[in-house]
Amino acid sequence: MNKFALNTQGKVVLITGATSGIGLALYLHYKKLGYQVITCGRNKEKLAELTPDAAMHLVFDVNDISAIEMATKQVVYIDILILNAGTCLYINNARQFDGKSFREVINTNLLAMGALLECFLPKVIAGGQLALVSSSATILPFARAEAYGASKAGVDYLANSLRIDLVSEHIDVCLIHPGFIKTPLTDKNNFAMPFLLTAEQAADRIYQGIKRRKHYLHFPKRLTLLLKLLAFLPQSFSRLLLSKGLNT
Repeated sequence: MNKFALNTQGKVVLITGATSGIGLALYLHYKKLGYQVITCGRNKEKLAELTPDAAMHLVFDVNDISAIEMATKQVVYIDILILNAGTCLYINNARQFDGKSFREVINTNLLAMGALLECFLPKVIAGGQLALVSSSATILPFARAEAYGASKAGVDYLANSLRIDLVSEHIDVCLIHPGFIKTPLTDKNNFAMPFLLTAEQAADRIYQGIKRRKHYLHFPKRLTLLLKLLAFLPQSFSRLLLSKGLNT
């Protein structure tokens, strides 16, 4: 696909993982408000079907750096870069540690961030914004979340470090900690998910936070503030409580 004709009336937003969950909801939200949205995903047909009015469809797997590099050539510039794509696999038996699942999650959620940043961050204009979707699971450890939590903790550090280094480039960095959001990923969970939000509710919160150029977003606060409180309690207490909650 050729580089798209820029419409000066709308800022350009690029969203990874745009065919489901938070990514798709963000596309719909930004598009409704008149932004030019570039949607990214692995499946060309799904992108065309679910994001038909996108300014551009970029088809690549986040673990395929060659495909990302090719896609980057189609992009002129970006005002807001939202790195949202991710996966979740649980380690169901810590003693028989599933290294393959661990590597898959780390590769998709963390190492792929490096490739995406390498290719797309140079396209972000001065005065632009970068948003990285992490997880409130990094606030304190959860049972079976060794792979997911470790990958998202890496995203946290990455975002906080980038925020420092990109000040001179006049690019704001927003770290996002969603709680439980109803998506195809969380539909697989077999445990209680308190204060569950819809993807549309999450997208609205993310949009509002980015609009205000927030450096850190966490929601719903009923959950995230509770997790932050638990993180201050003795580990034996929080560990017992969370272990029971995630194994029911």
